[in-house]
Amino acid sequence: MSDSSSGSLYVVATPIGNLDDLSPRAARVLGEVALVAAEDTRHTARLLRHLGLSVPMLSLHEHNEAARVDQLDARLAAGEDIALVSDAGTPLISDPGFVLVRELRARGRRIVPLPGPCALVAALSAAGLPTDRFLFQGFLPAKGGGRRSRLEGLAGREETLVFYESPHRIRDTLADLEACFGARRLVLARELTKTFETFLDGTPAALLARLADDPDQARGEFVIMVAGAEPRPDQETAAVEAEALLGALLDEGVGVKQAAAVAARLLGGTKKTWYARAQALKERR
Repeated sequence: MSDSSSGSLYVVATPIGNLDDLSPRAARVLGEVALVAAEDTRHTARLLRHLGLSVPMLSLHEHNEAARVDQLDARLAAGEDIALVSDAGTPLISDPGFVLVRELRARGRRIVPLPGPCALVAALSAAGLPTDRFLFQGFLPAKGGGRRSRLEGLAGREETLVFYESPHRIRDTLADLEACFGARRLVLARELTKTFETFLDGTPAALLARLADDPDQARGEFVIMVAGAEPRPDQETAAVEAEALLGALLDEGVGVKQAAAVAARLLGGTKKTWYARAQALKERR
């Protein structure tokens, strides 16, 4: 239970580009709190100046967040209100704040969300991809091997997949998406709410070609949205189709070992499992 005499931590969403997107409530709270905990105080100072505010700030980022918990908790205990902001959008969504919110909530402090801009939601709302179910993965690993491994593990997911990406990795990421997802449809949202906001729609190969033709399209911050995989057949249907494939291979004179290798490549699973199924089918014939 929260202490009614202590202050509140306001988790404040700030604009991702267009400053007019800041809500009146967020502007009011930023002017009323005793302290703003900001991912980058220099960046937030520009927003505060735009609002005509002069509020004390304290840096809170991924490298010092855990060390700030006791300090901010003491100020809340003293009855002060604090605003938590990231450089852009909603704090904690691929931004700092999770550790602070988790620890303060565990201590019974009052956490108040002030909803507003979020690149993830803004991009999905205009992409024309299914939004009833989506899987947000934040930023993919920076190194190619880790990135491809993550994408391969997501290739069978049926939800719309959403990633954030930076300009210096966008081409490599699109190339890895082509390798792992083939001609799957994706939508690339760039520079949301800013002057050069752009949505590009097509296969990974088509979008790579577009970036090659117009290098300016590789500038800015990106939200990548990928159509989900086609629904997989139910278990009974899958079993019938698997047996039909094995039977067709055996009928064509393909050996059990080779048939198992083909089935594993096309349908997934281990060669050992498919070998046992192919051998059992051969013995029944």
